[in-house]
Amino acid sequence: MNLVLKWIAYALIIMLIAWVIPGITVTGFLSALFVVVMISIVNLFIRPLVQLISLPLNVFTLGLFSLVINALLFLLVAKLSPGFQIDGFWNGFFGAIILSVATPLIDKINVRKSQS
Repeated sequence: MNLVLKWIAYALIIMLIAWVIPGITVTGFLSALFVVVMISIVNLFIRPLVQLISLPLNVFTLGLFSLVINALLFLLVAKLSPGFQIDGFWNGFFGAIILSVATPLIDKINVRKSQS
């Protein structure tokens, strides 16, 4: 149940990002849910490899290159997801920052079973 609630919260954040940043569009809630699934897959399989390859550059920039990695992966998700479009790097950059800020808040979602 927690996973479903978190994915719904992420989808709502994706829709909020599309509403706040003019260069990002999402056609509907189902598209936003698909984007969340794609982000999960990209974060599971591609992000660790990219972080490993870019480790020297990330160390040299004191971790700031992670922001660029987040933006590029967000743009990759936009290319792979129908109904989700990002017009340019900077729109993806700021969208990824908003998503990164919202992620710890969403991860705190924890539904407790009521005791009877």
